[in-house]
Amino acid sequence: MKIFISADIEGCAGLSFTDETHKNESVYQRYAEEMTNEVVAVCEAAHAAGATAIVVKDGHGDASNINPLAMPEYVTLIRGKSGHPYNMMFGLDETFDGVFFLGYHAAAGNPEFAISHTSTGNSQYIRLNGRYMSEFMLNTYTASSLGIPVLFLSGDEAVCRDARELAPHISTAEIKRGVGGATFCTPQKLAIERLCEAAKTAVENRRKSSIPIVDLPEEFIYEVTYKDWKKAYQMSFYPGMEQVDRFTNRLKAKCWTEVITAHSFVVY
Repeated sequence: MKIFISADIEGCAGLSFTDETHKNESVYQRYAEEMTNEVVAVCEAAHAAGATAIVVKDGHGDASNINPLAMPEYVTLIRGKSGHPYNMMFGLDETFDGVFFLGYHAAAGNPEFAISHTSTGNSQYIRLNGRYMSEFMLNTYTASSLGIPVLFLSGDEAVCRDARELAPHISTAEIKRGVGGATFCTPQKLAIERLCEAAKTAVENRRKSSIPIVDLPEEFIYEVTYKDWKKAYQMSFYPGMEQVDRFTNRLKAKCWTEVITAHSFVVY
């Protein structure tokens, strides 16, 4: 069984503030180490359950957070930014049996996690067909476009709940929950236990039966509401975009590739 893991940092154990996600801050390194530890733990659990090959995409920032020297021998780590619209899913193709999302977080505009966002901090929120779009939703539809089911997600309580609504079969590991600017953090040991149990369950479920992919809508209405009206104005010139109001742009598309390509430009 071949598994693809898209890994982020904000949903890893203990992390609660923006400074902890930035390389130039003194507190960053401990959370990069935690991200590495969680990736290794999930890989080991998935491998023990039957995953024979695992590809990990470092999906945070410049994609050089995970220690490549700590990876097990059956793991390929993809570091750096290719420039491909798949972004956090770069390296995924039809040969994979399932997708894991590790360290994910609530969508932009969600008040249940202090540093909720979608891809960057430029948007107040993003809607896809009227629903607030998280990186989980974005990347799940990319997996679906290739016919691959999503099997596992770890992160804050809000993104785990949203994941189960979109993909009821998914195994989740809740690591934290937010209230306003505060974060209730699960102890590291317990977080690792939850990760391993959910990863094991995800692989076992995939081995036992066919897991459905999340259905792709027939049409996509992608709307970005920016924090800065000047950014909204600038990005309204992206081909196919129309300006809805001073802060919001809209794109209508039939093809998922059009949406992810637009997203890779207009929120960065």
